[in-house]
Amino acid sequence: MQFSDFGLDKRLMSMVEHLGFSTPTDIQQQAIPAAMTGQDLIASSKTGSGKTLAFILPALQRLMKNRPLSKRDPRVVILTPTRELAKQVFTQLRLFTAGTQFKAVLILGGENFNDQVKTLEKDPHFLVATPGRLADHLSQGHFYLNGLELLILDEADRMLDLGFSKQLSQINNAADHRKRQTLLFSATLDHAQVNEFAQELLKKPKRIAIGSAHTEHKDITKRFYLCDHLDHKQALLEHFLATEDYQQMIIFTATRSDTERLSAELSAKGLSAVALSGDLNQGQRNQIMDGFSKGQQKILVTTDLASRGLDLVNVSHVINFDMPKHTEEFVHRIGRTGRAGSKGESISFVGPKDWLSFKNVEAFLQQSITFEQVAKLKGKFKGIKPKKAAQTTKAKTTDKTSSKKKVVKTNKAKKAFHIAHDVGDMPVLRKKSVIAIEDIDNTDNEES
Repeated sequence: MQFSDFGLDKRLMSMVEHLGFSTPTDIQQQAIPAAMTGQDLIASSKTGSGKTLAFILPALQRLMKNRPLSKRDPRVVILTPTRELAKQVFTQLRLFTAGTQFKAVLILGGENFNDQVKTLEKDPHFLVATPGRLADHLSQGHFYLNGLELLILDEADRMLDLGFSKQLSQINNAADHRKRQTLLFSATLDHAQVNEFAQELLKKPKRIAIGSAHTEHKDITKRFYLCDHLDHKQALLEHFLATEDYQQMIIFTATRSDTERLSAELSAKGLSAVALSGDLNQGQRNQIMDGFSKGQQKILVTTDLASRGLDLVNVSHVINFDMPKHTEEFVHRIGRTGRAGSKGESISFVGPKDWLSFKNVEAFLQQSITFEQVAKLKGKFKGIKPKKAAQTTKAKTTDKTSSKKKVVKTNKAKKAFHIAHDVGDMPVLRKKSVIAIEDIDNTDNEES
């Protein structure tokens, strides 16, 4: 199948050819014709599969062929979980709207709110936004969605994981009319919250699943190394930086402080490194990503902030300095390499604190993972064994303790008095709750 088989508008086809797109990917082959019929869509495919073009082309086709429902309201809203992904989608959208009458704007958190109000007053056709900031403008009446024709949710699973369900529902309710079409893209359809949310947003959607999150990425080689502690990880990192032939590298850490620390240490050793974390404002983050994408730095040290959506074609290596807390993020992290048919290398460090996350990744990938070693940097850590034996021992100990308690109670009962004697003028009464010795003896005989 070729792009010419979709029946796209001539202006769109001219732009597709000009930008060098030839053969559509699997997700594009299935999603574009379905979206062009006007029906709702829920789709999943692995990272780097071309999802962005799969919704940009049908959106532009709709705007070129149909009259607007409103002269002032935006016609298409595209929501993404992160500012970086929103910016990347906006950049690709601008390539296709160049030379047309359609205006596209970018609305992100962390940027000047009043400037965005002025931008929204210009009645743009496309809004590319993060859900939190867009919901803020919607609440204050800076724009309306009564005439919205197409709502697109890119990486809906990630938006829900980040806690944007309330804002997504607000945006959905503001444009809840029968002529609206909704396209929902997710990394996986095996996500309970995504399926529940899809029932709220979509009307009889077509479901498309290309590959699986568990599917092996043929262009990425995965290597895992056991580590004793932080110093061991850093020694391995220095080894690979010195021995691997890489174009650009992304190093993923667990915390924001680690991104700054590692970046500073690598820079001090003469390596071209930069850190990216959520502590930075949007302008700083944009500057870092622009510089890295242009090849100004060879190493990007980051948290999961850069694990999704970013299309960085020169990244040949990904190193998981720390294993991700959320299992699915492993697939998205390593998906930053091996893009557009290129080969990629993924290297993961697994220490005692990473062990549980590693086992979850192993189960998620549905494969048994073997560890490799660097001859001069072998460690003592061999993994953590399950605690089944300890649980059995604990159970036996509990049984012994409980049986001892029973014996003690029985002995106390045997020593209790059972016959009343007169002492002076005050009679000592029989203890009502105590069992007679004959009964206790009989009970002991029965138990034995």
